[in-house]
Amino acid sequence: MAVVLCAAAVPGVLVRLRFSKRLYHWEHKRTPTERRAWYYNWLLATDTPAKELRLFDLGSLFRGRFRELRLQLRQEQLQMATRRSLSELLTQVLGTLAVFGCCGFIAYWAVQGAITLGSLVMYFQAFQRGQGFLQELLGSLAGLYEDNLFLANLYEFLDLKPKVIEPRQAKPFPPAMRTGIVFDHVCFQYDGETRKALDDVTLAIRPGEHIALVGENGSGKTTLTKLLCRLYDPTHGAITVDGVDLREFSTVALRRQMSVIFQDYMHYHVSVRDNVWFGNTALATDDERIVAAARKSGADEVVGRLPQGYATILGKWFERGEELSVGEWQKVALARAFLREAQILVLDEPTSALDAQAEAEVFGKFRQLAAGRTAILVSHRFSTVRQTDCIYVMEQGRIIESGDHDTLMRRGGRYAQMFDLQARNYR
Repeated sequence: MAVVLCAAAVPGVLVRLRFSKRLYHWEHKRTPTERRAWYYNWLLATDTPAKELRLFDLGSLFRGRFRELRLQLRQEQLQMATRRSLSELLTQVLGTLAVFGCCGFIAYWAVQGAITLGSLVMYFQAFQRGQGFLQELLGSLAGLYEDNLFLANLYEFLDLKPKVIEPRQAKPFPPAMRTGIVFDHVCFQYDGETRKALDDVTLAIRPGEHIALVGENGSGKTTLTKLLCRLYDPTHGAITVDGVDLREFSTVALRRQMSVIFQDYMHYHVSVRDNVWFGNTALATDDERIVAAARKSGADEVVGRLPQGYATILGKWFERGEELSVGEWQKVALARAFLREAQILVLDEPTSALDAQAEAEVFGKFRQLAAGRTAILVSHRFSTVRQTDCIYVMEQGRIIESGDHDTLMRRGGRYAQMFDLQARNYR
């Protein structure tokens, strides 16, 4: 009877283990499909793509693709659930037959007088409870096996080693740079790409110097600023500040000395005050410098038109939120960068969404703000970069020209060609 008891419980557990492994492998294999479905869901359900979806009438197309992906996933799930249910039904039938067979055998003993009626009841209850306890135990073990399969992905993620490694004994970042920043034969290549984003870049930036990086899209300008912020480490070469490699500084201490606004800056769906305050959270939320930074970027004028001033929630994710134009969002992002009192300012296309007058105002204030600080400006607009101390022209990850505006124009090289091409559109 003990053998029959185990034989009745084990097949169901084996079926569960088998299909648990199948489910894990199926979900792992179908992760890209789930991501694509989620992406179409994001396109259809958020405000950012809404204008273009309506303009090009893409809603029905994306709904169809989303429906196809979800239908494919649902059909595969139903097929797997059907197979699992049929297998479990078969094992349950076999287990039930085994149980009834044992009960019949016990009843036969009682009829033959081999056991008493009390023994019959005892054997029946013992068999029934033993089966329940055994199924619960084996089911719990099978559940642990299932959980372990999916926890393996979590452990795999937790075991990932950071590529930007903190130094064991970090050196203090200089409170005031003496010799400046040096890129020494820096090369960098993104994972999975064969082309180098930066190829043997060498340049020096003196303390308080304002430089500009110009070049076509994909020439490596933004990558260079990301390496300076140590979002990545160079594949070859080194970047130093006062002769000390950036890898010897704490990333927190390094980034505290940098005020950065990238081209793809964040739209925080919180209050205007918080949007600016995020630039320097060491300050109190009611610090006067928050409003001062907004004035410097021109965001204060935008705030004056909002119903609740600096307490107005931006964006449309939350109730009573106010949406801003691209240029207005950019002024708020500039205010966030201006709030941080850092030695190094990095502006990656900071005025791409501003009109000519607003751009002139921002850069007039920017020159005042950047006085005495090291500034790196990435821009396609030559009206702004010509005012910097030195201009570096990048092409395919390399620096092909450098000098101030007048020097580069006299050379008649790539910079002069780009400048003339842009200036021709204004004549």
